[in-house]
Amino acid sequence: MISELGHFALILAGFVALFQAVVPFIGAQRGWSSWMAAAVPAATAQFLLTALSFAALTHAFVTSDFSLRLVVENSHSLKPMLYKVSGVWGNHEGSMLLWVLILTLFGALCAWFGKNLPPSLKARVLSVQAMIAAAFFAFILFTSNPFLRLAVPPMDGHDLNPLLQDPGLAFHPPFLYLGYVGLSLTFSFAVAALIEGRVDAAWGRWVRPWTLVSWMFLTVGIALGSWWAYYELGWGGFWFWDPVENASFMPWLIAAALLHCAIVVEKRESLKNWTILLAILAFGFSLIGTFIVRSGVITSVHAFANDPERGVFILGILAVFMGGALTLYAARASAMTSKGVFGLVSRESALVANNILLAVSCFVVFIGTIWPLVAELLFGRKLTVGAPFFNAAFTPFMVVLAIILPFGAILPWKRGKIGRVVLQLWPMALLAMAVGLLAFAVQTGRSALAPIGIGLGVWLILGSLRDLWLRTGRGGGKLRRLAHLPRADWGKAVAHAGLGVTFIGIAAMTAWQIEDIRVADVGDRFEVGGYGIQLDKVEDVKGPNYFSTMATMTVWDGEKKLATLHPEKRVYPVAQMPTTEAGIDNGIWRDFYLVIGDPQAAGGYAVRTYVKPFANWIWAGAIIMAGGGFLSLTDRRFRVAAGAAKSPASPVPAE
Repeated sequence: MISELGHFALILAGFVALFQAVVPFIGAQRGWSSWMAAAVPAATAQFLLTALSFAALTHAFVTSDFSLRLVVENSHSLKPMLYKVSGVWGNHEGSMLLWVLILTLFGALCAWFGKNLPPSLKARVLSVQAMIAAAFFAFILFTSNPFLRLAVPPMDGHDLNPLLQDPGLAFHPPFLYLGYVGLSLTFSFAVAALIEGRVDAAWGRWVRPWTLVSWMFLTVGIALGSWWAYYELGWGGFWFWDPVENASFMPWLIAAALLHCAIVVEKRESLKNWTILLAILAFGFSLIGTFIVRSGVITSVHAFANDPERGVFILGILAVFMGGALTLYAARASAMTSKGVFGLVSRESALVANNILLAVSCFVVFIGTIWPLVAELLFGRKLTVGAPFFNAAFTPFMVVLAIILPFGAILPWKRGKIGRVVLQLWPMALLAMAVGLLAFAVQTGRSALAPIGIGLGVWLILGSLRDLWLRTGRGGGKLRRLAHLPRADWGKAVAHAGLGVTFIGIAAMTAWQIEDIRVADVGDRFEVGGYGIQLDKVEDVKGPNYFSTMATMTVWDGEKKLATLHPEKRVYPVAQMPTTEAGIDNGIWRDFYLVIGDPQAAGGYAVRTYVKPFANWIWAGAIIMAGGGFLSLTDRRFRVAAGAAKSPASPVPAE
């Protein structure tokens, strides 16, 4: 009964989305206030109905209702409760329902917190948001219905993919979708502005918080996925340039560019066309990511294996919304004239450079991701584009971006003097170079990546601190003024410093990692990177829904015992699938990473040992970046309603 209620709520939500897509839009075009006002209750009803549907599906998983096909294929009665709940979105149909739930949530949030938005703009934004929702409701109901029943329910289910039975991946998809899908609202704001023919400073203030929220959640989601890959897959890496990893990274890059570009619109009313285009492309890359994951065109541990019909449907959604938005953009772009004029040396120019670097780096990732598919379709050749291409093609853009970020943060608006900025930053540059040279002196005969990356990371951190200090002005009382700086200034500095921390972690771990692969017998002790590793014992262990071969291994520094770790090889009998569980001793300065392999014919076990310097700085930096975004979001100037009551600029006539 509850599942039928959820199915009915999903159908009803689809009809509400159609109503919301049509009625407020017509009201905005005709100037009918009552029709425009209908968008708010419709957005609320759409979200509540979708939430009811999602709750019904969650109930089916929690209670192991094996009359639902989706529960049978992705759950099991012995599965721990956390993974029964995460199994709701650990599959195609359930994850799409989560996708639509978040889509309607953002629409409802805009309806609730956009009280000071002009009625016509608000109606058009919610109408466009509902059009996207209606398309995905149709997709779910016609191709991916999560509430399909089985005529003869089995006694138990087939279990969830064992790789997904992990806390990191339980929380990774919701955060990722909050970022992915949140960009739909910036898209809706962009399309609504194109329809109205007006983009001004107020529009920049309205769209920026939504971009910030999406970017923040996307940062956390990507970090959780990277962390999961690091400790769960057993290969010791944090980023593989997998197509699905790239699918989330591309909208992150464009969202970062959009976030910086919206500042120029808000402060200087410049770069309007470019900002609108970025808002369209950010959500476009989210849709491309959805297509990559669900079309079956690629093979990935992250991808959902599905029939091509679903991929064609998503491709149709992508074509309609991106094609329509870009066509509207081409027709209305000339109406969005920029007012601000700025010099070559200015904060505006630095933000333009920032945007170009982020956009081009996104394009590089897109080409590397999609090229194997293009080569197979057009030339009949199977190609693989891996880490060497991405590292060589992508890294230079990030190096240049890291160099210019501190300059851009300090440069004044409109025009500045490069000599003055260099004078303000030269102590930071010298200190960053000194740290880089120290790193170079510590290593012998290794790659230059570590000293360069560490130097750039320190440069970003010190540049952020210098930016905050300069904002306190001259004279005494600097510490008091520092404490009273706007939260947005603190948020920007924290986010840039977080990027520096991630730079340091990636550079140090990539260049200084030590790897050892050997066969070890129980009782053997061997040395890796100056540390002693001992295989104490190997035993069979039974888990709640798996069998495990668990090793006990001790890490020694001389005669001092540092850690006892338990790497495992698990087998899930229901899914008939093995997984690797690394034993990791996390530390601020290094990780010990141990993996137990299969028993060897000649005796002993295959053992992989890694010493990974600064590994946790990678994810700490991502969390710091997201924290900076949250800090900025708490500044009331950048909430949706803040500044909205100011007199808007006169509309630019649409051509």
